[in-house]
Amino acid sequence: MHWLQSLDVTLFHWVNPALSSALLDVLMPFCSGNRFFVPVFVLICVSLAIWGGARGRLCILMLLLAVGLGDTLVCNTIKQLLHRPRPFLALAGVHVPDAIGRTPSGSMPSSHAANWFAAAVVTFIYYRRSVWFMLPLAMLVGFSRIYNGVHYPSDVLAGAVLGAGYAAGGVWTLDAIWQWAGRRWFPLWWQKLPSLMNPTPVPAAATGEAAASTADLQRTRDTQWIAMGYALIGLHLIAKLIYLASGKIDLQQDEAYQWIWSKHLALSYYSKPPMIAYTQFLSTSLWGDNPFGIRFFSPVITAVVSILTLRFMARAVSPRAAFWLCAALLTVPLFAIGATLLTIDPLSVMFWFLALIAGWRVVQADSNAPTSDWLWVGVWMGLGFLSKYTALFQLLCWAVFFALWPPARKHLRRPGPYLALLINAVCMLPVLIWNHQHHWITVQHVAEDGGLDKSWLPTPANLWFGFSRYTTDFVALETLLLNPFLILPAVWAAVAFWRARDKDPLLVYLFSMSAPLFVTFFLLTFRSRVLPNWIAPGILPLFCLAAVYWDRRWEAGRRAIKYWLVPGFSICGVCVLLMHDTNLIARIAGRPLPAKLDPLRRVKAWPDTVAVVESARQKLLAEGKPVFIIGSHYGITSEITFYLPEAKAGVPDHPLAYFQTVKVPENQFCFWPGYQDRKGQNAIYVQELDFYPDPPRSLEAPPIPEGLAQEFESVKDLGAVMVQYRGRPIRRIQLAECRGLR
Repeated sequence: MHWLQSLDVTLFHWVNPALSSALLDVLMPFCSGNRFFVPVFVLICVSLAIWGGARGRLCILMLLLAVGLGDTLVCNTIKQLLHRPRPFLALAGVHVPDAIGRTPSGSMPSSHAANWFAAAVVTFIYYRRSVWFMLPLAMLVGFSRIYNGVHYPSDVLAGAVLGAGYAAGGVWTLDAIWQWAGRRWFPLWWQKLPSLMNPTPVPAAATGEAAASTADLQRTRDTQWIAMGYALIGLHLIAKLIYLASGKIDLQQDEAYQWIWSKHLALSYYSKPPMIAYTQFLSTSLWGDNPFGIRFFSPVITAVVSILTLRFMARAVSPRAAFWLCAALLTVPLFAIGATLLTIDPLSVMFWFLALIAGWRVVQADSNAPTSDWLWVGVWMGLGFLSKYTALFQLLCWAVFFALWPPARKHLRRPGPYLALLINAVCMLPVLIWNHQHHWITVQHVAEDGGLDKSWLPTPANLWFGFSRYTTDFVALETLLLNPFLILPAVWAAVAFWRARDKDPLLVYLFSMSAPLFVTFFLLTFRSRVLPNWIAPGILPLFCLAAVYWDRRWEAGRRAIKYWLVPGFSICGVCVLLMHDTNLIARIAGRPLPAKLDPLRRVKAWPDTVAVVESARQKLLAEGKPVFIIGSHYGITSEITFYLPEAKAGVPDHPLAYFQTVKVPENQFCFWPGYQDRKGQNAIYVQELDFYPDPPRSLEAPPIPEGLAQEFESVKDLGAVMVQYRGRPIRRIQLAECRGLR
């Protein structure tokens, strides 16, 4: 194999630096990536989607699948396995133009070549003449990677073969699946589009559709919508599990924090009920103490909620509306976050919606459901409370519904609702017992979070033109995180349906299960900061309300509704995809996304951050005394505990990382043994600093806390350290050496 490597290097040097010139130093980096690529690509996709018919839309879909999945699953996986150094790192005298970034990632294969040759194959399948410009472009991009000094010729060749291979194989495989599954599950759609590789529509008369009765056709269409919904949910679940298994993102601080809770099972915790700890305990018992094991139930819960939504909406409205609602949820950024990170929100949303479904079954005016059905309402609401305290607002939602819909009040004369309340109260007992034992610390914490522990009066300082500075932030963030093309029509529906509320109990019910939560937290923004995820349980009922409202107006306003749905699916769908791997932006645009704008910054580079801390610890450890770690925040303490092997192995009985000593409890660490039994030992103190402080001059590290200086014989501030991720700054931390615990 040595002669192959020698040939590869020789061919590389025939291009680099032999052909270097001022003109090519400008042209070749431009070919590798430039700011015009994304707008041109989007314009082409929009044009094909609007005027290309079924062929154009299929071409776009196959392009996205071939390039997106191929780059992520094939090229990156091989790069990590081979980890071949790039030419500018391994060879002397390599010419790298100034416009090219020097990333340390693997060289074999070339993702650029794979992506372009995959795109060339896909476009050739659907548009034969495209080969005359796509193939030269792909070859030019491959040549530019060699000229720029970032790939060997064999890297480009391997990328070209891989890209062309998995693109052709992927399209053929999907077509074969469609030939098999479409004929069985989607017969009407399959008759109109019998091939994904040659999408030639068949006239309606030739399909036999006209010969079937209207009722049979409608049943077949309804079955197809439901089957498509299950297929979409299943594909999303598989894609999410693969994404989590790929390890592209690190644990978020709360995930690492609550993982430590799962090693200290209790009736409740400082800031949250116990369900998240029990869920992580079960998940990690199945899959191990790794990010996939911690997050496993997040996409599973999302799939369960999606199936519940599909079935509930199919019965209550129509299978078509149920499918499009499930599809629309995939373009909601906040929904995508909940399907990836395992926090308390996925559990809260699931139990809220289960209680909603059970409640709708028993409160309808003509419902003859037995009293025992109310028990399920109480069970789901109780489990919701054990997941998130926001579940208490569902009691307010029930009160609003009974107030707005008089026919449902007959249930208040029956024992069912009160049995549900009793079960809900029983589920609250673990939290109440734990708080009674700990001086009701959770009540104090929740009040502080909501700003209810302080008096408040409206003043010009906290109100601008009648609105709080927190209100505008809340509205803006919710609009972005809930997909503006979906949330605005949803709010419109929530307001407009009132003209017919006396005729439609379902709309009243869905409104009652969402609006009180939104209104309460909106009013709270006038005095306190409200986080976007606080209203998470009310989002799904609101979108269900919108689906019911607009489905009933589909025939009259089909064109206007499509004007909202098309950009909502396309623009926000692409944004959600890029949220999963913002490194793709660097590959597409030719430059990385600034860390300040990167939504994944908080789930990146934690192993690198912990490595910086461990390096400082090892240096102090050389003095001969044991060294432990003190974190200034529960988040960074938790990340160090998880990503530092020695600290992880010590959980729960022999911790290595601790939260700093405080007089008043601030988090769950304060209820576990501290580092007081480490007398005479040394420590590394670490705190995360603002990455972009305001004003900028505050970039200097703040002084070390006085309490820390009193605990140790000496404290040496090591200053601020910038943690790098792929050659660019992503996080600032401050370190200090603490010697001799008193």
